[in-house]
Amino acid sequence: MSSQDKKLGSVIAAAVTPRRSQEHSIDLGATLELLDFLYEGGVDGIALLGSTGEFPHFPLEDRSRMLEFAVKRSRLPLLVNVGHSMLDGAIFLGQEAAEAGVAGVLIMPPYYFRYGQEAIRAFLLRFAEAVSKLVPVYLYNIPCFSNEIAFETAAGLLQTGLFAGMKDSGGHWDYFEKVAALREQYGFKLFMGDDRIYARARIAGAANGVVSGVACALPELMSQMDRCIQDGHIEHAERLNKLVQEFIGRIAPFPAPVGIKESVRLRKIKTGAFSTPLGEQGDHNLVEFGRWFENWLPAVLKECRT
Repeated sequence: MSSQDKKLGSVIAAAVTPRRSQEHSIDLGATLELLDFLYEGGVDGIALLGSTGEFPHFPLEDRSRMLEFAVKRSRLPLLVNVGHSMLDGAIFLGQEAAEAGVAGVLIMPPYYFRYGQEAIRAFLLRFAEAVSKLVPVYLYNIPCFSNEIAFETAAGLLQTGLFAGMKDSGGHWDYFEKVAALREQYGFKLFMGDDRIYARARIAGAANGVVSGVACALPELMSQMDRCIQDGHIEHAERLNKLVQEFIGRIAPFPAPVGIKESVRLRKIKTGAFSTPLGEQGDHNLVEFGRWFENWLPAVLKECRT
């Protein structure tokens, strides 16, 4: 079954993007190994070239080429971020992703420069008009790295029927809850993009699933927690969520997504060098994190099997 024939499930791992040593190009071999690792870890889908995947570092052609290889290799449906600072670039990537055969695309507002909500609405609407007939389009709200999609803007766009749903990485419960109320009326999918509050959203029935950076490093943990919630084993899910929060606390001091990439490397998947140096203290902290992670991981994996 090809990637585009599969429906997105509830736990979608937000993948890091391995890069070649001493280069800024994508390491395709390591990427394919990562896809296999995530499949074996039990997730339902994989999100590529999002914020965890550091998409701004890679040119359009490199991103498109990676997708061609990933779709052919992946045994899971793929969701790909096609965000770009220009509308033409986003449409190009969206059309390329659709042609490659992904299960859906994420589109965020244009990043770096500040835009008002009217411009953001026009950007996202124009994109959807060009791409939504080719592949399901999901809004991607991630204000910490881009312009926020205000609730009123999101509500208006979701009511057009051009969008299959939304990933909200804003981390604000009130915002997410309001979008979830709209979901009941309009029937779109709503994915949590903040691992810190996913368990709360899933237990409350407010989220269809999660696009999770933690799941890239710990696919077994996020998958098992989600299964426990679905099966009504809330006490076990809460124990697993404490492990999720502990991991998030350990990686929080590092620039995103350094902690995720280091964890993936420690799980024997090549990731390449970080995009920027961490400095002497940062390097020391990373070594300490690695020691903690390697001692912590076996007990976590055992808990996931119980």
